[in-house]
Amino acid sequence: MKIGIEGQRLFRTKKHGMDMVALELIKELQLIDKENQYYIYISPDEDNKCLIETENFKIRLIEGGFYPKWEQISLPKAAKADHVDLLHCTSNTAPLSINIPLVLTLHDIIYMEKSYMQILKGSGTSYQKFGNLYRRFVVPKIIKNSKKIITVSEFEKRRIADFFKLDGKKLKAVYNGVSTHFKKITDNEELIRVKEKYKLPDKFFFFLGNTDPKKNTKGVLQALSLFYKGNTEGYKLVMLDYEKAELDKLIAEIGDPSLSDHIHLTGYVINTDLPAIYNLCSIFLYPSLRESFGIPMLEAMACGVPVITSNTSSMPEIADEAALIIDPFKPEDITDGIIKILSNEKFKSELIEKGFKQAARFTWKSMAEKVLNIYKEINSNK
Repeated sequence: MKIGIEGQRLFRTKKHGMDMVALELIKELQLIDKENQYYIYISPDEDNKCLIETENFKIRLIEGGFYPKWEQISLPKAAKADHVDLLHCTSNTAPLSINIPLVLTLHDIIYMEKSYMQILKGSGTSYQKFGNLYRRFVVPKIIKNSKKIITVSEFEKRRIADFFKLDGKKLKAVYNGVSTHFKKITDNEELIRVKEKYKLPDKFFFFLGNTDPKKNTKGVLQALSLFYKGNTEGYKLVMLDYEKAELDKLIAEIGDPSLSDHIHLTGYVINTDLPAIYNLCSIFLYPSLRESFGIPMLEAMACGVPVITSNTSSMPEIADEAALIIDPFKPEDITDGIIKILSNEKFKSELIEKGFKQAARFTWKSMAEKVLNIYKEINSNK
């Protein structure tokens, strides 16, 4: 069987959620499948090579310019030239016109939901707004063309099935995994290296916020504003890859200029340095308004960090009882959660132990095996 996998952004230096999922899938498939022939389609935007060709895994660098043009014209042309038996598009969208059996990973349909679009109104970057419009146009059409749709949680599977009126046969929930380098670090020199590299404070909470409204950055800052008014224990908030100008806007909206003194911005952090930051932090904050899965929760748990997350969407499903679950729409709940963990050592230890066990349930190998079975099922039904 000849299998094409779309990995358009994989060679970018700044890889994010969906890119990392695609990368881990491909790496695991390289380990477990020596029989089928694979073609990985990547845009040569940058030269951050994170994949190595093997005998049955060939990398195809496809020029194509702006993403819609690359996906709609260059990608199907390349897949057709390679005579692939199926094409797996890994990041929510796919070519609208293609005669090759299509597997689609639909991480979420947040951009289709009126409630989210209302939250987004007036916020988010122009790039995010364009991306949402593009997905709103493309996804309903490619849903019909896909042989199989993979999503990442039972919650999201129900949302997709209900929204598009699909039966269960076309949809499959396949959990993401946790990379093995996310673990408790005993090498003190590694912790010191990362701490010095990013100038991290001695005591801090860790938050992976961005400008997407679903990440609830404003809610986290409001919670920290409440926390700092009643506590002088020296904890700061560490945020990655967030622009100071955007942060200043949110702080101005909250009306607490003193917050700036408590926040440390690191800039972009490479994935291999993330485990040390998790290890160094006191609490990982993940109170998103909406998530389809939530890999960072599991990464933090695997590193032995207590997690605060939300009672919405997929997060209770993925965290189970291994996190402190709060209402993300109430900043005071986030504040109370922080105080509870800091003041109750027994509760904190219990969360950490449950977190280790919960994170161990999710592996990329298991994910890749399930995806490979989907490829085989489609090919046998052709």
